[in-house]
Amino acid sequence: MEAPPPFDDLISQCEHSAVHLEMRDAYTPDDPAFLAWKSGQLAEPLDANRPWFELVRTHVARGVEFRRARVISEPVTDYIRFEHEVTEAVNVAAGEQVRWLPRRLASDLRLPGNDFWLFDDRLVLFNHFAGDGSSLGPQGKELREEPYVIELCRATFKAAWARAIDHKTYQPV
Repeated sequence: MEAPPPFDDLISQCEHSAVHLEMRDAYTPDDPAFLAWKSGQLAEPLDANRPWFELVRTHVARGVEFRRARVISEPVTDYIRFEHEVTEAVNVAAGEQVRWLPRRLASDLRLPGNDFWLFDDRLVLFNHFAGDGSSLGPQGKELREEPYVIELCRATFKAAWARAIDHKTYQPV
């Protein structure tokens, strides 16, 4: 399997929408910002996430809509609590719309086996992770454009988004 182009290139080709479905309860266990947060030392979440913030802000300014739905277990893990705490300053402030979907409300949805990005309803980037949530690097990326894969991800995201709770309302349990 050939490695897909860098994410920045994929988002640069996007014209209308970039939607992201996250379904893990933990990511990057060695993330310095997460570890600092766990020890009570996180001062400014935007510092560690400035490249992402600038990327989103740039593309939102040219008309690309960013939406992120997070399917989560409750009670939430420390990582999800951390994500929730930094989402306003990092994701929402950059222009993303973020919603949270408790896993118990997603039991009857057709969810693919992996997190994904869907670009303009034409291209899917699946993200594969190790069991502990560690990144698998370029080998963990899978680009797909078959119509049935696009339709599965489009329908999945639409259904999850409709049930999910807006970030401003959701409170972690």
